[in-house]
Amino acid sequence: MQSAPFSKTQLRFITCGSVDDGKSTLIGRLLNDAGVVLEDQLRAASNAQGDVDFAALLDGLDAEREQGITIDVAYRYFQTPARSFVVADCPGHEQYTRNMATGASTAQAAIVLVDARKGVLTQTRRHTWICGLFGVRDVILAVNKMDLVGYDQSVFEGICHAYATIADAAGISTVTAIPVSALRGENLVARSSAMTWYSGPTLIETLESIEPARANSSEKPFHLPIQYVNRAGQDFRGYCGTVASGSVRAGEAVVVQPSNLRATITSVLCGFDSVAEAAAGDAVTVTLDRDIDISRGNVLSVATGPLEVSDQFSTHLLWLSSNSMLPGRSYRLLCGTREVMATITEVKHLIDVDTQAELAAKQLEVNQVGACNISLTAPIPFAKFDDSHVLGGFILIDRQTNETVAAGRIEFALRRANNIHWQAIEVDRRARANSLGQNPRCVWFTGLSGSGKSTIANAVEKQLMARGKHAYILDGDNVRHGLNKDLGFTDVDRVENIRRVAEVAKLMTDAGLIVLVSFISPFRSERRMARELFESGEFIEVHVDTSLEVAESRDVKGLYAKARAGEIPNFTGIDSPYEAPESPELRLNTVDASVEDCAEKIIHALGL
Repeated sequence: MQSAPFSKTQLRFITCGSVDDGKSTLIGRLLNDAGVVLEDQLRAASNAQGDVDFAALLDGLDAEREQGITIDVAYRYFQTPARSFVVADCPGHEQYTRNMATGASTAQAAIVLVDARKGVLTQTRRHTWICGLFGVRDVILAVNKMDLVGYDQSVFEGICHAYATIADAAGISTVTAIPVSALRGENLVARSSAMTWYSGPTLIETLESIEPARANSSEKPFHLPIQYVNRAGQDFRGYCGTVASGSVRAGEAVVVQPSNLRATITSVLCGFDSVAEAAAGDAVTVTLDRDIDISRGNVLSVATGPLEVSDQFSTHLLWLSSNSMLPGRSYRLLCGTREVMATITEVKHLIDVDTQAELAAKQLEVNQVGACNISLTAPIPFAKFDDSHVLGGFILIDRQTNETVAAGRIEFALRRANNIHWQAIEVDRRARANSLGQNPRCVWFTGLSGSGKSTIANAVEKQLMARGKHAYILDGDNVRHGLNKDLGFTDVDRVENIRRVAEVAKLMTDAGLIVLVSFISPFRSERRMARELFESGEFIEVHVDTSLEVAESRDVKGLYAKARAGEIPNFTGIDSPYEAPESPELRLNTVDASVEDCAEKIIHALGL
């Protein structure tokens, strides 16, 4: 046997489980017994007595070797006469769960290790749920360290029984349980003479026999997510990407989604070579019989089997960020090659990985799995995750930090998405604005409580009315008496508060009004979301830049005093953060400038 990174009926699998269950040791011993470890590597991993630390063969980071743990995902390649393998050794610590999820996202099978002394632990359950979430359907339950429990068959069977319920709840279709001792190499490649009661296959035999669930992708309808358009020459236009499912050849009738434009494929190229046919997993360039509008994120589908298209989904999410998930906040969603803005509209429940119970929740915390509804700003072609991992899996990215905050799977499109349509209205926003003789604008005042937002907004409205302009103030306190009376002051409620008000402000500008929005609006993400609802130049962000000390000294409503006394929780500036604008259109200093001066600056910004 020898190391080989190239496919020979290749199987991609991961090792996972709780910390110190022996994942790295198992893979290191498996590689050694398979004969793919070089002599100098063995010497480097040996101590002064000549004992080999098999885990050291995989721990590549200094911190991993120092602490004796796995932090990053370590990939190794090897092959047997039967097939080649790519193995991802994943970390067991809870804080590195996102790294484990990275390994699971491309895996076709998983080895879940359980320490025979400890049994099934919370992280074992969590990793099993993540495997199920990412569509891993073949699991090898490796009950490790059997030598430390005297090779007791009853211990092995008890763990198998406990794990079966977890695997079933996670959607794992096939579980093969094997008693092993990774350190001693028992039942990995060679059978254990100490466990004659076990008559099943060894670990390597099981890995060689797995038929990956994803191997049948070529039998499904053809779908090609477009990665980029290749203009190699003046007369050449090719559409490039990796075939997600099905197969394709010249002469196939295809449809571009979501535009529904139709064409016929004239050639299929892999690299620089024209091929008769390409199948799932092949990187291709296809040419068409006509020039039509296709760009990155579109999907070419066989005309007889197009994808569904929707902008609202029921999903399952694994939350990866230490920052709480906030329903109503706008995130970037990447599905296939398509990027679109997305909002989590509802957390239906979170899943307790210990009990498999569905628990009520308003948001998700790091490493939690939940069922959520998601709404997009534009419809996308998609497949259910069970039908296509490429077109049914997605990630969410924080728009401020570019952190990947969640990974998820699409279960189905919400029916409401197909039952609600835009009603054509003959009088448009321009006609309404012309009838009022003004340019609609949204002036968004943000700043701490007591900074002077509402005072300045009132002064601006008076000046606008004096000039014959039609304006309206949306004030944070006033709106909470009606539209937002059901909301509190948690981060989740603050996000929803701003989402609703931004939508109302958008409707008012559509009506031709100049809208003055006076809200603390503490989060940059929500102010950015509000800005994107409006046309270019229509949104004016005004930061009423008053320090906490000055705002607190004013304290007209006595709110700061109550917050300091602990009577008002989640008060911005005291125990809830305020994220100041980085590049507002206007920044007003109410300490050095009068209300009238501030109002005049806004009138000038409105072009009046």
